[in-house]
Amino acid sequence: MSTESLNDIMFFLLLFFLIVSTLVNPNVIKLFLPNAKQSPQMAKQPISLSVTGSKQYFINKAPVGYEELETRLKSELDKLDQPTVVLRLDKSLTIQDLADVMSIGEKLKVKMVLASENSKK
Repeated sequence: MSTESLNDIMFFLLLFFLIVSTLVNPNVIKLFLPNAKQSPQMAKQPISLSVTGSKQYFINKAPVGYEELETRLKSELDKLDQPTVVLRLDKSLTIQDLADVMSIGEKLKVKMVLASENSKK
């Protein structure tokens, strides 16, 4: 029994899965996150609050203006039992931008976690 043709099929399957896996990305909003040595894994489904380098705000990928950020975040938090907000800020933003967003979380008494990329060092 000749198995030479099976090698070709396995190669094409491997190539197909490699291409498909690179196209699947859950984070559509492009950000350059700061590096960290270790990131804790979260079991719950958190609310994602993203801020781009041009100071555009997104709650769960929906664009929000800074003026309405607190009210929209409060309405999202009211839907959940134990809400957690994952902050995804571009690393080009200043500490003041982070403090502004975290002060909103402090007003709403919500647990906030800062997202980071794992460093390979």
